[in-house]
Order: sequence, then structure tokens, then C-alpha cells
Amino acid sequence: MEAVRPINRKILKLALPNIVSNITIPLLGLVDTALMGHLDNVAYLGAIALGSMIFNVIYWSLGFLRMGTVGFTAQALGADDKKQQLLIFRRGILISLILSTIIILLHPWIIQLGIDMTRSGEEVKIYAQEYVRIRIWAAPASLALLVFSGWFLGMHNAVFPMLIAVFGNILNIALSYFFVYHLNLNSAGAAWGTVGAQWLSLGLAIYLFHKKFHYLKRKTTFNELLKINELTNFFKVNGNIFIRTLGIIFVISFFTIQSANIDDYILAINTILFQFFLFFSFMLDGFANAAEAMTGEYIGSKSLSKLRLTVRMNMLFGLAFSLIFSAIYFLFGDFIFSLLTSNEEVIQRAKPLLFWVIIMPPISFAAFIYDGIFIGATASQALRNGMFIAVVGVFVPIFFLTPLPEISRLWIAFLSFMAARGATLALFMKTAVYGQIPSSNDERSG
Repeated sequence: MEAVRPINRKILKLALPNIVSNITIPLLGLVDTALMGHLDNVAYLGAIALGSMIFNVIYWSLGFLRMGTVGFTAQALGADDKKQQLLIFRRGILISLILSTIIILLHPWIIQLGIDMTRSGEEVKIYAQEYVRIRIWAAPASLALLVFSGWFLGMHNAVFPMLIAVFGNILNIALSYFFVYHLNLNSAGAAWGTVGAQWLSLGLAIYLFHKKFHYLKRKTTFNELLKINELTNFFKVNGNIFIRTLGIIFVISFFTIQSANIDDYILAINTILFQFFLFFSFMLDGFANAAEAMTGEYIGSKSLSKLRLTVRMNMLFGLAFSLIFSAIYFLFGDFIFSLLTSNEEVIQRAKPLLFWVIIMPPISFAAFIYDGIFIGATASQALRNGMFIAVVGVFVPIFFLTPLPEISRLWIAFLSFMAARGATLALFMKTAVYGQIPSSNDERSG
């Protein structure tokens, strides 16, 4: 019991600020939608939705800049290797600058590809192109912030990412409101608000870095940054994380497209029901983020006992959290749904489907916690393989082969996908995570 208390305190110290940070993500999208939703021309709302979709795909795909940085940094922290801590940070920033330059150079083709994937009206396309052309200039700041966020968390500092996220989102709301309503820039104003907020947030991140971690300042040469074996490991780990992320993007995109293929009401219902899943996932990710940092630290310090305890306690927190959410969705699901739409037919047709979001948290929580553990362990090959099994071996065959109505097949396939992610990673734990530390390092042997 004595060993559990400090682990629990550390989990909560890391998880709670991350939960606050994560809550700001859906809030920002909600505010942007509300700003456009109160303008006279609905094309502005469509432009924001289309433009945001393009950036969501880009930044979600490049999320390895944050996830890979957490694991490498936490392991360097556990090993008390200050030189490596700084090299990981500077290497991540360098790669984020290279990637953002490529995105800016390719953005005319990226815009066209994104526009061509939809059947939006001409006016929506024009405003969406304008939105993307403006917001693209936030790319260097946005990608650098992914590195800062991952590095701070890897250094067991969850407060700085929270401060940056809250600061950035408040600023984004204020600037977007000013540009949209006072300068009458409409959807372009929302883009300029994001650009300004991202660059000012990067300024805050740089300030916090130099204030807290000034002791790490030292000269690093390009030869050190571009060390072949370390770069190879960096790209190998992050390449696998990238493939794993593509699997998630595929499943969510497939879910949306198939919902639209059933009928417009099912698309509306599933879009709203998916907000239940997203809100739960953003909250639970706080514990997954704690698992990332602590797993990396204990692998770096070769402490098998603390690693096992960290895994066990994070899983218990995740289970408790999931049961609380299931209870909330069971008791207040109808009420929450009615807050999100006033369409009576949508509400009535949604009631039988609320069952799926009620059982979703306990089925899916393990996937989130294990994700964090494997990212902290930089066990990206197992993450990639687990995702492949969950998508190709579970999600696809269940959807196409189950003899049930399409809407039921869609939800069963999705929840089976989430369960399979947790189950496959659980099977890989012994070799991919615990296997990184010799069993002789258990605290029982000293």
C-alpha cells in the first residue's frame, strides 16, 4: 500500500493537468463552429468544417511529433541523461521545421486534394481555400508546439502544456471573435485568429522552456543532431506511430462515410453520438498521457517493479473512469443528446442507439491506457501490429460479414475494433514493454 500512494499521486499530478488541456480541444472547435453559425451565410460554416478537416488530417497524422517525443524524453529523464534530453528536444524542433516547410510548399495541392474529396458548393470551396491559405502559415508554430508538448510531458511537466493549451485557446477565441465580428473577415477571420494564437502560444512555450529548463542550455552540433543511429531509431519509432494513426483515421473516416451512406438522419445521429466517444477519449487521454511519461521514466531507470505498478494503477484509474462515464451516459444520455440537437426525429431515432455509447467506455478504456504505455516505452512496432490486427482482422470483417442491419454492424465493428486494440496490446505487453527491463531489476532483488 505504501508503494501505491506515491505512484497514484504521480499519476494524478500528470493526468489532471492533461485532462484540462484535452478539454480545450473540443471546446475550441465548438466555439469556431458557433462563430460561423451565427453569420448570415451558411457557406462560412461549411468552409470552416472543410478547412478544419484538412488540418485535422495533417496534424493528426503528424501527432508522432508529440507521441514519439514523450517516450524518448521520459526514458532520457529516467536515465538522468541531460545531454540526450536536450538533443531529443532540438532534434524534434528541427524535424518539425522541415515538415512544416514541406507542408507550406505543398499546400496548393493539399487544398485541391481536400476540396476534391467533397461535393461542397462552389461558395464553400472558395471560402475553404481562403481559410486554408491563411491558416497554413500557422504550421511551423503548430508542429513545434507538438514537440514542446511531448517534451514537457516527457520531463514530467504536465502543467506547462496545460498553460499553453488554455492560453492558446482563450487567445484563439478572442482573436477570432475580433477578426470575424469587428473586422468582418468572416471565415478568413477565424483562420487569422488561429494563426495569431498559435504563434503567440509558441512564444509562451519558448519562454517557459527557458525559464524552467535553462540548466540544459549547451551547444549541440549538427553532427550530434543528425547522428545516424539515433535518427534511424527516431524515424523507425515515429514511422510506426504514423502507420498506427492512419489506422485510426481510416476507421473514423469509414464510420462517417458509411453513416452518410445509410441516410442523412443516421449521419446526424452518429455524428452527435460520436461526440460522446470523443469527449470520453479526450478525458481518458489524461491518464494515457500520464502512462506515457511514467512508463518512459521507469524504462529509462530500469525499474521493473515501478513499471508494473504504474501499468496496474493506470488501468484501474481507466476502468473507474470508464464506469463513471457509462453511468453518466446511462442516466443523462437522453438529456445530453437533446442539448446537442432540437430535431425531434433525430432524437427519437437516436434513443435505441444510445446503448452503444453507454457500453463504449468499459469496452474501449484499455486501448487508450495501453496506447500511452506503449508510446512511453517507444514500443511502436507492437502498436503498429496491434492496429493492423484490429483494423484488418476485426473491424473490416465484422462490418462486412456480420448478418445484421448496417447501423448495428457499424457500431459492433467499431466497438470490436476498440476492444481488439486493447486485447492485442495486452498480449504484447510481456515482450514489448516489460521485456525492455531485465527481470533481475525487480525491486525484490534490491
